[in-house]
Amino acid sequence: MLRLPQSNARSLSTGVSSSVRIASVVLVAAFVTLLSSSAQAVSEPLTCTPTSLNFGRVLVDHPETQLVVLTNSGHRAVTVSAMKLSGSKFSVSDLTLPVHLAAGASVTFNVRFAPTARGWAGGRLTFTSSGTKSTLQLSLAGAGVASEVVKASPASISFGEVAVGSSSTLPVVLTNDRPFRVELVALSTSAHGKAFSITGPRLPMALKAGQSAKFVVKFAPRTTGLVGESVLVEGPGIEIPIEGTGTQTSAGQLQIAPEPLNFGKVPVGTPDTQLISLSATGASVTVTSASSSNSQFVLEGASFPFTIAAGHNLSLQVAFTPKSSGTISATLTFVSNASNSPTQESVSGIGTAPPPLYVSLSWNPSTSSVAGYNVYRGPGASGPWGKLNAALDANTAYQDNTVVSGNTYYYAATAVDSSGKESALSTPVEAVVP
Repeated sequence: MLRLPQSNARSLSTGVSSSVRIASVVLVAAFVTLLSSSAQAVSEPLTCTPTSLNFGRVLVDHPETQLVVLTNSGHRAVTVSAMKLSGSKFSVSDLTLPVHLAAGASVTFNVRFAPTARGWAGGRLTFTSSGTKSTLQLSLAGAGVASEVVKASPASISFGEVAVGSSSTLPVVLTNDRPFRVELVALSTSAHGKAFSITGPRLPMALKAGQSAKFVVKFAPRTTGLVGESVLVEGPGIEIPIEGTGTQTSAGQLQIAPEPLNFGKVPVGTPDTQLISLSATGASVTVTSASSSNSQFVLEGASFPFTIAAGHNLSLQVAFTPKSSGTISATLTFVSNASNSPTQESVSGIGTAPPPLYVSLSWNPSTSSVAGYNVYRGPGASGPWGKLNAALDANTAYQDNTVVSGNTYYYAATAVDSSGKESALSTPVEAVVP
């Protein structure tokens, strides 16, 4: 009687193991709030900065000029059609009427005070426009003096261009040229320090004859455009004109490394990941979104928006899962506030055919004399069974190359003697194909 071949479960193996990676994609919805025209505020009138112009004490026959900004702070365009000036000691330059101002737009001009005699002088500028308030008035004042009580150096300050978000400082020195003491009560700006501020010794203070005091004027523009104010020195009653131009903040640049990104050979259906580094140069960069031109390349784990500080970098993970064999390429596109936005990264890889799937079987030889063995396969431990080998196999091993990924198979073997008598099935063994 033939002995049954004994299954050796320990020698059962699958030729391929695999793992599954789930690539998560973060979708970001951009919400835009639209302001309807019906919700907009009613147009506001023209405004002047400063709201009034006081030249303080000015030497006779030594004219002084101050800058004025005329702004349409409403939501509708206006046309400034006419201007009326009262006060013979004052004059206006660099303003041509009529002038059309879109909503939020500004125009600058200069007002000149030229006293010809000692004493106080007043005036008024009246603008006529198409705004909701038909007229805007700017009061003017100044006093002619024979000599200055306190001398300011420089007599006027110009900061030139300064980027919005940054600042610049310049010194001003007040000197008492008189033989008697002069009281400095306070220093202030004509527009309440919105763009300009002053620091220096604590006031009030007394300047002895020939003594000086140094102060620092800071310009920190909040918006683009020319800004003009003045520093009022209370006590001696002098005004120091100041001006500066706010410019657009310089944008940073977004750099990506390595460029390009190459995955090399990757089996079809098998995910592979690599890192890219995003860095900001010149200024901080805020990345608002990213996209891939090919779904086989996915940016993993990124949540938008995110900001990269100037001089710093951030690593992101890119996954490549080829769907077919051959060279595959794509472009990753990053949208940001950088000057080089959108910034693109080239990525590529080669999909390779996956290795064949198989199940290797082996068993202990029968102790009886046998002519060979038959191998059977079934969907379950109880069959039904189908013979795999077409001819009797004298070996104690067999490789099944007809398996399909994701299936479970059961195998059993029989021994056959020289007369063709076949034993019963061996104990089935299970094989799970990944």
